[in-house]
Amino acid sequence: MSRVISFQIPKSQREFIRFQEDRGAHFYDKLHQHPQLQLTLILEGKGQFLSGDYVGRFQPGDIFFLGENVPHVFRSDPEYFEAGSEFIVAGNTVFFDFQALGKAIQEVEELNSLEKFREMAGSCFQVTGEVLDELREIIGGFSVFRELERFLFGIKLLTLLESECCELIPLNQSKPNFNERDGTRMNHVMQFLLENRFQAISLDQVAEKANLSKEAFCRFFKLRTQRTFTQYLQQLRISEAQKLLSETELSISEIAFRVGYENLSYFNRSFKKLANSSPREWRKEKNPTSA
Repeated sequence: MSRVISFQIPKSQREFIRFQEDRGAHFYDKLHQHPQLQLTLILEGKGQFLSGDYVGRFQPGDIFFLGENVPHVFRSDPEYFEAGSEFIVAGNTVFFDFQALGKAIQEVEELNSLEKFREMAGSCFQVTGEVLDELREIIGGFSVFRELERFLFGIKLLTLLESECCELIPLNQSKPNFNERDGTRMNHVMQFLLENRFQAISLDQVAEKANLSKEAFCRFFKLRTQRTFTQYLQQLRISEAQKLLSETELSISEIAFRVGYENLSYFNRSFKKLANSSPREWRKEKNPTSA
């Protein structure tokens, strides 16, 4: 499958199953969507996974399942973008192009159950449950499969996803489906936010990136993320703070400053509101050796 360009949907090659390996310094960092369903296994690398109103993290071993036309980005952590960085990422993705099956889903009885996956359009999930190891083994070795074998193992993956041993945890509540113009605008906004999220960002600055007035931008952004600009920026910052609390020995005050908070009390309140625990409690649970 050719690299997905932001909000430009690749023409179908009449393949139901497509496979992509991502290897490099960082993952593709542009907000994008496509009509294919997506099943991604993170093999190496860490960062933030963003989709609609959802801001979370990914790490090796995680598996994500995305329905049709889900705007998303796997944004590698800042250290992956530093000059001379030795960090690398790796991920395997299986795409399912239901358009390639045409009317077969309705007309072939054995394929009828696939229709439920089309009902997941706009939604993204993290995959958990007893099937994780089997899913990791199949997706991890998917590159060796060819033609009919690839089709059979693709169906096997979908069968595992709908089994009782699999749990799909919903991640996003809003289900935006952007046209190309809005998608390009949203991508410019997200790139600016991700590159500057630890700095002071004004509403004027981000509205200018969207080429909108402040009032129009606020409506545009909230409609597509179910968050105000300030709420979304706080999510990005608190997500990074959670990572630093879990993985470093930095003091809470230093972490607050690093992620863009100048007031420690405000950081503590924001953290507790989004994480349902204080920074100290979070660290004690996730990184007990530094508590």
